[in-house]
Amino acid sequence: MSATDTNNLPLWVQNRDTVIKYSASADIEWRTGAAPDYSRSNENLAKESVCKHVEGSLEAIVQNLVRTFEMEVSCKTNPQQWLSVVQNKFRVSTNGGREFDAAELGAKGTYNVFMADSDHYKASEESFETSHKLFHTCFTNGFPWEILEVYSAPPNVTFKWRHWGHFSGAYKDFAPTGETIEVIGMSVARVSDDLKIISMEHYFDNGLFLKKLTAGGKVADDTKSESSCPFNPLGLLKRFKKS
Repeated sequence: MSATDTNNLPLWVQNRDTVIKYSASADIEWRTGAAPDYSRSNENLAKESVCKHVEGSLEAIVQNLVRTFEMEVSCKTNPQQWLSVVQNKFRVSTNGGREFDAAELGAKGTYNVFMADSDHYKASEESFETSHKLFHTCFTNGFPWEILEVYSAPPNVTFKWRHWGHFSGAYKDFAPTGETIEVIGMSVARVSDDLKIISMEHYFDNGLFLKKLTAGGKVADDTKSESSCPFNPLGLLKRFKKS
């Protein structure tokens, strides 16, 4: 598929920044009051992506569609303004769990739908805002996503993907390790004739993801409650106290 063909594709399977540029001229209900800026994300993708898909290829088209979808869920508060989904049919699920419609996904946020409840993450107790703040805190340089392989073409698109980020900030009360955390998953997207998402099923090991986020151990209480001065006498005594 040539670049000319790419330009003739539906807007929602073109580059994410193209969708945002188009949306800037529409009356979009942006979550922050303004269109998002993905310039830093684009820089990270250019430097750290393991795949460079040819423009107009099936891999590039699916990647564009999912990135646009993620942008709309995260940044557009009104699901009726999401271009990437079939409004009255859309459903999403993770690891065979319950399905969520667009309104529920927009209210809960992708992290809460993808992670569910576990020992180290309680999706039922997190809001859209708190979940995004939590993961943006531990991945201060972003949490990029890319397509690795596409195994089947529309209407039932099966693909393998990669999420990654540099664990540089605390996760709840667990210390950052500084390592690059990578999540590999599989998804099945059922799409319409015009390539809008009807349903999406995600499969990945969220337990392994959380294990990596808690691997650094809990931050010691004295480092949180004592003076931040490294020569605080009381803090030093506690740190070198015999067990």
